[in-house]
Amino acid sequence: MIYIETNSADVCYNFGAEYYFTAEKTLDGTVFLFWRTTPTLMVGRYQNVLEEVDRAYADAHGIRIVRRMSGGGTIYTDLGGWQFTFIEDARAEDIQFQRYISPVIDALAELGVEAAFNGRNDLTIAGRKISGNAQYRLGGRVVHHGSLLFDTDLERMAAATTADRYKIESKSIPSVRERVTNIAWHLPSPMDAEAFKASVVRHILGPEGETYAITPEDDARIRALAQERFASWESTYSQGPAFNIERVGRFPGGTMRFRLEVKRGVIRQAAVSGDFFSTLDGESFHAALSGCRYERGAVLEALEKLCADGAVYRVSPAEMAKAIVD
Repeated sequence: MIYIETNSADVCYNFGAEYYFTAEKTLDGTVFLFWRTTPTLMVGRYQNVLEEVDRAYADAHGIRIVRRMSGGGTIYTDLGGWQFTFIEDARAEDIQFQRYISPVIDALAELGVEAAFNGRNDLTIAGRKISGNAQYRLGGRVVHHGSLLFDTDLERMAAATTADRYKIESKSIPSVRERVTNIAWHLPSPMDAEAFKASVVRHILGPEGETYAITPEDDARIRALAQERFASWESTYSQGPAFNIERVGRFPGGTMRFRLEVKRGVIRQAAVSGDFFSTLDGESFHAALSGCRYERGAVLEALEKLCADGAVYRVSPAEMAKAIVD
């Protein structure tokens, strides 16, 4: 086992380190990382960002939104939580969680915390989630990473993620606040986040483990990968599935209903209807919005060009943009 300390709370840097030590610089043995981030929403590889997170809340509270390379659901993490990563040669063709989760369960048991694997991809304490796990592969290597809720702001987690109201209301699935807990609340004795990290790393690394120090050359390449693969708008929004979306705005000048088709984060089709008044025809809205990124600033810029002379009665471009991208 080889432990690497990234010394970074930047999620993109840490994802860049995962990629680097998987695809570009392979070490002789299993690589282990233990890291944390500033407030971040990590969206799964196959998810639609707009369905999973409250972007307005995230923007207002400085929460970063990043798409990871693995599947699974969206997780919220902050400096009160930890992430762990295992990187090694793939031993089987299928996805296997137990191999990488067991050492974490043992490390928690050493601290007096009884955690269990739920059989899918979560770790729980008394039935409440403390960890989500995911995997991806690059060539013949596997990357397993997971989260650990140590002392995370659970109120902010609940507010930043978009709950499936149908599941909650019709299937009696508890809300986010009721389904999760923090490890710190279950420790026999108080422990701060750094002491927790030291204990878990020591246990997993074992007496025969070693450490690898990131070199200046490693650091430069990791920073480049962080920007290229994780930090850009395209990496977060253009990698998701195509989707159709409908937004309704009610204004002093009337109601406007926007129907959009979005592919790779870009509006491909746009239609507007309602009881509003305008000198523009529907095709004008399609022409203005088609090819526009589905983000507030880009939509506003397109509408300001279209409606520069107040072509929509008592509805401003800013109001329309807010309705389209809330």
